Amino acid sequence: MRLAETVTFGGGGLERAAELRGDQAALTAALDSGDPVVLPIWRGKPLMAGDALQFVAGDHAILADAPPGRLFLGRDGEGLRFAADISAWEPEAVDKAALDSFADDSRQTHPALPEASFRELRLAMVALSAREAEIAATAKAMLGWHRSHRFCAKCGAESRFDLAGWHRRCPSCNALHFPRTDPVVIMLITHGNDLLIGRSPGWPQGMYSLLAGFVEPGETLEAAVRREVAEETAIRVGRVNYLSSQPWPYPSSLMFGCIGEALSREITLDPVELEDAFWISREDLVAALAGHHPTLLPARPGAIARFLMENWLADRLD
Repeated sequence: MRLAETVTFGGGGLERAAELRGDQAALTAALDSGDPVVLPIWRGKPLMAGDALQFVAGDHAILADAPPGRLFLGRDGEGLRFAADISAWEPEAVDKAALDSFADDSRQTHPALPEASFRELRLAMVALSAREAEIAATAKAMLGWHRSHRFCAKCGAESRFDLAGWHRRCPSCNALHFPRTDPVVIMLITHGNDLLIGRSPGWPQGMYSLLAGFVEPGETLEAAVRREVAEETAIRVGRVNYLSSQPWPYPSSLMFGCIGEALSREITLDPVELEDAFWISREDLVAALAGHHPTLLPARPGAIARFLMENWLADRLD
């Protein structure tokens, strides 16, 4: 697919500069330069000023609540970029209901930098440039991995942040642990002029998207597409082709967008996985994406599901 890397979080072109991850002198020099090189992250939400990421100097007061070590993200132009997790900071007032919602529109402002705020990446991702979206997604996914993988899977001891954040080392048994990325298939399942869409329990009222599911060990992407669709709807799928991928830091997935041809139409739902599913025509999907459908809310802009839907409608899947 020629437009594959125009998906949100794709095609940013960040130079990962892995050769610098072990160069402590170069990293320390960048952090001590006084330049704004560190992106603060609070509970997965990047710091933003307006519609751009807000970086701070390595010694900025907003980083006082961050644990030791700065995650090195890569080289952005001539400068280096880092991220720091300041989730230990407790705002004076937190709307817990908003934080736990499907789309958290609350913003948190740190007293050390009142002109910026922490924003939910799902809602801000389409406002960011491709480079900034890649930086934010990488920072969110990596810092989330550090929070959820503090202990060694081999001996149970608490592991340590190492190699500028790109692995964790166990001080007890010396085992190395590397960041995980979970492969997920998300699929355009078509039958003539119609597209299969569904909704999971707990989604906002009226919201529908493409079917998706995790790839299992020993399974190809094509097999995962056929299995997931069959498990959730009992629809049989024939030919499957890969289209595009999207890093999805919720918490650390790589979405593989595929298209599959349905061999049957009758839907039998797995109620644990899906609350509803149905076939939608091209014409009705156009209306839904334009906001004119009376009941249907399609996948939000920025998600690979929306990207695939729009390109299917425009016949740009080649």
